[in-house]
This record gives sequence, C-alpha cells and structure tokens, in this order.
Amino acid sequence: MTDMSFPQPNADDIRLTDILRALSDPGRVKMLQVLADDGYHSCTVDEFGLDITKSTLSHHFKTLREAGLTTVLIEGRNRRIALRRQELDERFPGLIDSLTSAAAVADVDAAH
Repeated sequence: MTDMSFPQPNADDIRLTDILRALSDPGRVKMLQVLADDGYHSCTVDEFGLDITKSTLSHHFKTLREAGLTTVLIEGRNRRIALRRQELDERFPGLIDSLTSAAAVADVDAAH
C-alpha cells in the first residue's frame, strides 16, 4: 500500500524540469539506476552503494519522490522505494532508458 503521508505528484503533474533538477546530483542518478530494475528497494545506504549518511540518503529520497520519480511502500516500520517506471515511460518515453544506458551508468560511475 502506498502511504500518502509521503506526498508525490500525480503522473500528469510530473514536470521534466523537476526531474532534471532532481537528477542534477550524481548520487541521485545512481539511485535511479539502481531503482530501474522495477522492484521495491529498502531505504538503506548499502542498498544503493553510496558513501553518504542516512540523513543525506533521506534527503535524496525526498527529492526524487517530490520530483515524481519514486513512490514509497510502507511495510510496518519499514519503508521501501520504487521507481514510477510505467508512469514516467508514458509521460516521457525513453527518458529512463537513456538514464540507465551503459553509457549513462559509466558516466555516473566516473563522476562518483
């Protein structure tokens, strides 16, 4: 069940400029690339392979969610996050595929 205490825009309200702003940080692009497997992921630093604090990771989750890129699933006391792939593919065809291509992954890895 998606918990609406974590606000996210409706699919029709997602703006490309908000997505690009959210993805201006290489760490958030890396997170998107991990989430591109279309599964739900635990909200832990280890899950995303980033050398950042939990509070920074939480900030990144919020930024991605508010831009419309992700959704949160509540499971008891745990939170799991997933990419809104279908909605994003319908709204901006090819965007996620471009951001998760081998060239994009290599570019982010080089920057990080």
